[in-house]
Amino acid sequence: MRILVTNDDGLHAPGLHALASALSSAGHEVIALAPEGDRSGCGAAIGNIGDGSFLRYRSMPLDGLDDVESYELDAPPALCVFAAHLGAFGPRPDLVASGVNPGLNTGRVTLHSGTVGAVLTAANLGLPGVAVSIAGHEASIQHFDVAAALAAEVAAWLPSCDSLSSINLSVPDVSKSELKDIKWGQLAPLGAIHTEFLLRTEERVEFGFVPTTAELPEDSDTALVALGHPVVTSLTGIRGSEPIGLVDFLTERGLTA
Repeated sequence: MRILVTNDDGLHAPGLHALASALSSAGHEVIALAPEGDRSGCGAAIGNIGDGSFLRYRSMPLDGLDDVESYELDAPPALCVFAAHLGAFGPRPDLVASGVNPGLNTGRVTLHSGTVGAVLTAANLGLPGVAVSIAGHEASIQHFDVAAALAAEVAAWLPSCDSLSSINLSVPDVSKSELKDIKWGQLAPLGAIHTEFLLRTEERVEFGFVPTTAELPEDSDTALVALGHPVVTSLTGIRGSEPIGLVDFLTERGLTA
């Protein structure tokens, strides 16, 4: 397959390098197209790209990956996916792999993850994808390669899926021999960390991140990764459904002729 690798941490993040390396070693044609710098927390945002707008890019080789075409783009990861899908960087990809993000993208806060946003954008364009994250902070993470290898296996499975699928893969930072069995997990109410209000002054509001200590459902992604399990969750993206009773309510209020 031709696989687009992206992330929200920038082209030269170690997690992206590990993911591109694993997919290339598995025999895929890999193109890496990632933001110019850190775009964490941007979700599926693409910004203002009206008529006449343009994006800067530059070719930037990845160390030791001569077979991987790689570019920095002045855009969030979702827009990197759009650019690749529209053919701006050669043939359209068959699949999108996003990550490996340092720090888990688990729970309902995946809504805000740029790593996950890339894969949800891919699904909106008709492309399967896998978003992968690993527990811990970038400076201390030791096993990006383990998470990347698991993501490569998910990518190999996706074409056999009967329907379009977007997979969120969350991995503990342990060696392959220390991994527990792979589990399916529902999205937890909270991720491994959550935002907390810290301070408001006359001119600024400050927030910070704190570890989640609340008791979470045992079958949730956040709880299972904390126990040492790699966790897979299928994300369905944006789906519309009928708001039962709303049309009748508005009609009764005489809002239309």
